[in-house]
Amino acid sequence: MKVETQVVVIGGGLTGAGILRDLSLRGIDAVLLERRDFNAGASGANHGLLHSGGRYVVNDAESAEECVKENAILKRVASGCIEDCGGLFIALNEDSDEYVTDFLHSAEKVGLNTEQLDVEEALEDEPYVNPDIKAAIRVPDASINPFLATNSNLTAAKQDGARVFLHTQVIAMKREGGKIVEVEAINRTTGEKITVVADQVVSAAGPWVDQIGALAGVDVKIAYSKGSLLITNARLVNNVINRLRPPSNGDIVVPGETVTITGTTSIRVSNLDYLTTPAAEVDLLVNEAEKLVPAMRDNRYIRVYAGVRPLVLSDDTDGDRGISRTFTIFDHAKDGIDNFSTIAGGKLTTYRLMAEKISDLVVAKMGLSKKCKTDTVCLPGSEDGQTLDTALRLSKLKASTEESEVICECEFVGKKQLQELITELQKDGSKIDPNTLRLRSRLGMGSCQGGFCGYRTIGFLYEEGVVKQKEGNKMLMEFLERRWHGTKPVLWGDQLRQEQLLEAIYCGSLNIDGNL
Repeated sequence: MKVETQVVVIGGGLTGAGILRDLSLRGIDAVLLERRDFNAGASGANHGLLHSGGRYVVNDAESAEECVKENAILKRVASGCIEDCGGLFIALNEDSDEYVTDFLHSAEKVGLNTEQLDVEEALEDEPYVNPDIKAAIRVPDASINPFLATNSNLTAAKQDGARVFLHTQVIAMKREGGKIVEVEAINRTTGEKITVVADQVVSAAGPWVDQIGALAGVDVKIAYSKGSLLITNARLVNNVINRLRPPSNGDIVVPGETVTITGTTSIRVSNLDYLTTPAAEVDLLVNEAEKLVPAMRDNRYIRVYAGVRPLVLSDDTDGDRGISRTFTIFDHAKDGIDNFSTIAGGKLTTYRLMAEKISDLVVAKMGLSKKCKTDTVCLPGSEDGQTLDTALRLSKLKASTEESEVICECEFVGKKQLQELITELQKDGSKIDPNTLRLRSRLGMGSCQGGFCGYRTIGFLYEEGVVKQKEGNKMLMEFLERRWHGTKPVLWGDQLRQEQLLEAIYCGSLNIDGNL
């Protein structure tokens, strides 16, 4: 299969999706290639925090300024993906008074709006927060659904004519003179080979940008910094809670729709495709989260996950925490390839800005003068100022007809929503299985981690004629195995009892392992 286009974007995370959408809005014909499903890397393994900039004001002013501006823009143009919950930076009695002063001074310098609260006022708003605090500062943090954000960007891009190839891995690049003339890829599901001919090639492959660069014969130096996070089975805070100290491990607690997410860590790794979180790291995060929200000591943890930050290496930094969270654009013309560029670093909060800046470069290389529009044109589902509202999701489910019965009660996913997703996926010729549906609906991402909705989903796919014969057995096993990978590190107390119940259901009743 041969595909001709003006620009090919490699990487289906939020940045890649943002670039595709930016180019499409400018009227540029563009194609995106992603080796797995969207958000398979860092975009699908973060805490879902839309930064106000507060975390970086003292030590990384450039990143802080970017976050201040992008936070405001995304709340306008991507409101349907965002819960504008607000944030609190709180200082414990053991924390430095000097840092509190530095924080307020630095926030003013970068234009971050802050409000100092009385301790009593803060505790009234957040009853589960540690009462042993001495300072509380309100900032405009928010919670964002990264899966919805990426999918909305891809949807918008496709509406403007862009083409998206998921489960399609780039395996080679053909160079002639100072240009890449062909990008060779293979569909990992069907085995079909795809050759893309484009005027410009953009790598937005996250931690894999060095591997993509190597295919083109260029060297992109980045650090792989792993960040692990934990999810509880209940929502314990109203605001994003940040520790008012220099960025460190386990100092953020985020309300993530129906759950609470806490983290993170910063550990250098080399294996990108199989990340693990050992018990010691889990203990560290629980201990640090407890200092902010004591109730997190006894709450049930349902999942651990980890992502890798692609940090651009610098010679003058002391450890990964010292590497700036701003982004870098590599114009590989300096490496002898005129039509190849890479973007690395950055944050979820700054994805739109990253997409704008590299799209500006690409358009200039093409000799065009089309301007960015993503700071004013709303994403689908955000046109009328909609916000991310879990209660609204529940009310929609309650209003559904009997034919649209509940599939996942933890995350309020019904048959009607899944039917709409299947129709959309079939239209695109996309793979359909429980994990594909999960990314697009939060199916299986709640308290039972797919334990109860897993077999309902497989039954539903049989009803819809999507799977036949024993295909569903394999799908169910793969779905449960993925859930198990994240549940295994938190098997104690109530979560261990939950897992024993699921084992009884799947092995004792359904004989999924074939041992009965």
